[in-house]
Amino acid sequence: MPDTLESRLPDPAAFFPELGQVAGALTKAVMNGSLPRTTVHLVQLRVGQLVGNTYHTVRQTGQLRQAGETEDRITAIASWRDAPCFTEAERVALELAEAVLTPNPLGERVSDELFARVSAVYDDKALWTLVLVLSQICFFVPVAVVAKPIPGAPLGKNYRK
Repeated sequence: MPDTLESRLPDPAAFFPELGQVAGALTKAVMNGSLPRTTVHLVQLRVGQLVGNTYHTVRQTGQLRQAGETEDRITAIASWRDAPCFTEAERVALELAEAVLTPNPLGERVSDELFARVSAVYDDKALWTLVLVLSQICFFVPVAVVAKPIPGAPLGKNYRK
């Protein structure tokens, strides 16, 4: 990213020092081991794509690379439905993410049928973890789309002074 990028707002930690503890607690909760780390970041990358946010897509792509994910799988997340490289568990997690974030004018976002498929793949703790993965990224979506932190900049250096 160009060095000339600047966020719209300064670092929220200057106003809310407890935000770091909240973010840390959310991360600890979702990284409890009941879901593979790559599943967490694949789902959060897809959410970043769905909300059209460069900060989240760059951040989650970097997290996936750090976790050893292949470029093919990272690239294919945008078209996961017909990409052969995702497991059934990853597919249902991605479908759940899309259902939660996509309005459904015809009824519930998460149908009983989708919930049954998700709960057939994940036990209760893993399913709750998946829900918290979505909650965590959705907590930070308004921060990213309003404040526009600098994509690719390290945490703590991704906001203007």
